Amino acid sequence: MAGKKIIAICQSGGEFETGRDAIMTYKGGDAHAIDIDEEMNFSAFQMEVAEMFNWGTGAMSMKYFLPGNRKTLITISNDKDLMRMIKFHSDCATVDIYVTMAEFMVPEVSNMPASRSSRTTLSEAVMQLDIPLDGVVDADHPDNVDFVAPMDITLSDTQIDLSADISPVLPLTSSSDEKLTKAAQQWQNNITGVGQRFNSVAEFREALRKYAIANQFAFKYKKNDSHRVTVKCKADGCPWRIHASRLSTTQLICIKKMTPTHTCEGGVQATGYQATRSWVAGIIKEKLKVLPNYKPKDIVNDIKEEYGIQLNYFQAWRGKEIAKEQLQGSYKDAYSQLPNFCEKIVESNPGSVATFTTKDDSSFHRLFVSFHASLYGFQQGCRPLLFLDSIALKSKYQGTLLAANAADGNDGVFPVAFAVVDVETDENWRWFLLQLKSAMSTPGSITFVADKEKGLKESIAEIFEGSFHSYCLRYLTEQLLRDLKGQFSHEVKCILVEDFYAAANAPTQEGFDRYVESIKSISLEAYNWVMGSEPEHWANAYFTGARYNHLVSNFGEIFYSWASEAHELPITQMVDVIRAKIMELIYTRRSESKEWLTRLTPSTEEKLEKENLKVRPLQVLLSGGSIFEVRGDTAEIVDIDNWDCSCKGWQLSGIPCCHAIAVVGCIGRSSYEYCSRYFTVEWYKLTYAETLNPVLTIATPLQNDSSPSVVTVTPPPTRRPPGRPAKKRIGSLEIVKRQLQCSRCKGMGHNKSTCKEVLAE
Repeated sequence: MAGKKIIAICQSGGEFETGRDAIMTYKGGDAHAIDIDEEMNFSAFQMEVAEMFNWGTGAMSMKYFLPGNRKTLITISNDKDLMRMIKFHSDCATVDIYVTMAEFMVPEVSNMPASRSSRTTLSEAVMQLDIPLDGVVDADHPDNVDFVAPMDITLSDTQIDLSADISPVLPLTSSSDEKLTKAAQQWQNNITGVGQRFNSVAEFREALRKYAIANQFAFKYKKNDSHRVTVKCKADGCPWRIHASRLSTTQLICIKKMTPTHTCEGGVQATGYQATRSWVAGIIKEKLKVLPNYKPKDIVNDIKEEYGIQLNYFQAWRGKEIAKEQLQGSYKDAYSQLPNFCEKIVESNPGSVATFTTKDDSSFHRLFVSFHASLYGFQQGCRPLLFLDSIALKSKYQGTLLAANAADGNDGVFPVAFAVVDVETDENWRWFLLQLKSAMSTPGSITFVADKEKGLKESIAEIFEGSFHSYCLRYLTEQLLRDLKGQFSHEVKCILVEDFYAAANAPTQEGFDRYVESIKSISLEAYNWVMGSEPEHWANAYFTGARYNHLVSNFGEIFYSWASEAHELPITQMVDVIRAKIMELIYTRRSESKEWLTRLTPSTEEKLEKENLKVRPLQVLLSGGSIFEVRGDTAEIVDIDNWDCSCKGWQLSGIPCCHAIAVVGCIGRSSYEYCSRYFTVEWYKLTYAETLNPVLTIATPLQNDSSPSVVTVTPPPTRRPPGRPAKKRIGSLEIVKRQLQCSRCKGMGHNKSTCKEVLAE
């Protein structure tokens, strides 16, 4: 039956009748139809059926007849049962499935003598015999009871074995009863009797559900549609019944008939199927405001403790999803708010860019946002260096966040622009870069640190002509390990990666050659891969752009953590959370910089001080021009006018190396004069000079607004797959480095040839 679908007709609310020939027929009830095939699993099928009838999955039983046999019902309870049913009906177009409430084994309490059997509980026996329980009940954990009692208690002809494990049948203690009463007492009079009116069927059902929970009984629907509801007590023979229907010419629902008396001892059934996901949402909504990370398992425990109702995990999870949507708004509505939201961003922050596109069917495609404060700060105070990266979103409609982050003068992350796209593609990255260039008044020459895949290599070269593209070393490393065909141990792979990073960081061609030769000695395949991966785009020895020793694109981890925290929100709220984080970042760093009394930013001052400590053993050979020779363990040439040293440290970092500092001291100048302006406190303050303002309240466009200027935006067709989404972003690849020990000074992290330590005589 590969590829064939069967229509499953799911029926509930009716009754089986058995004829004289033992053939069973099903009469009455409601029916719904769904498509099923061999790819559907039992869990998905069960959830879909549960949603049809507004039941919990744990409260439901599904059965069917074999073709040609209407005498025996077959139960569906797992994947194998479902597959067998599909195979049995492979020649049929439809299959009838009968959905009923599952029977729950709950301890029964009754005043009838016949009910006093081995199910009699300890507390009941003690109460009936008036035997004191010497023990302590923990109010926080009422099931923990310590007692001393005789080993055997005889009650009529029934003997209770006190040595048995009694915890499964202990009734609720008085402490639990008080909690239950306190939590549900407000609902005990939700149903008052005949003549009571409700605004809708939904309101009546909700009132009835709470009434049943408060009075601790279970019910089942006999009729349940948009204009009438008939309900009876689930216990066999109990006369409690209620019927409500719509008042003619109105939407009001009125109780027409009611038998208010129970004969079933009512409330012993603490069943989860009365607690629908909407009811759960209403109960937890206020708590969810205070505890956004309220876990489904905690919801299950709290509902059990406070209301005596046992939910399953799925009911709690769905209830939380509904409560979140009620609190933060509809995902669907958020997409319809996008046009107005973009207008409000520009209105609140003039000079900002906020634009979006839709597909031909009006579904969401892309959103680009760059605030004026970010654009101004990048162009006025930051190095012309941008890091491009992305993060997958785990919201209801998924999507991907693309981002461009810069580095401020203190090596802090400075967000410049970001976009939400339906999926990460070459075309979407190209669109993002086009919007970014358009947003900048004078883009100039920029160095991009980014992956070379996803069309970025071609798009950066075309859109930002004259700029530089540094391939992200993290992505290159991952690709190298994927492409290696040989069998290498973890230790060998770590050595290859270490040498690869060392080759990338080597400032000179000689250093680069030394490390790639080391790779060649381990694997010729790896060596060929490295040499064919365009070292001019990632190796310091050959790269012509200025990337200030930044070799990976995931520099903006703090920014991606903001997105990870907000990715479950509707799209407009997620963007506004990111805006608020950027606003707070700008304000905080601006305030901190007012207290700085140094000429350079704190991190730059620290780097400069480390270079100063290496100057003492160096010897400067003076000359008449701007070229100097500096001797130490090695001999280096310094061109003071062109800010150049043969060690390449000055050029790579923008901060004078120890050789340059030695020369500067000899000619009576200050090393501060030879630091890049991007590291000064003055330029740092320019980065955070502009203020990012809040965005005004977003209104949902009216449904009947037919103005041609109103753009309709609907959610994208992508949906979140089943299962719990990942909560943490996968971090960058950790590089395991060998610890070098210097044979000269015995220090760690360097060798004799690069040792700068001053040894005592």
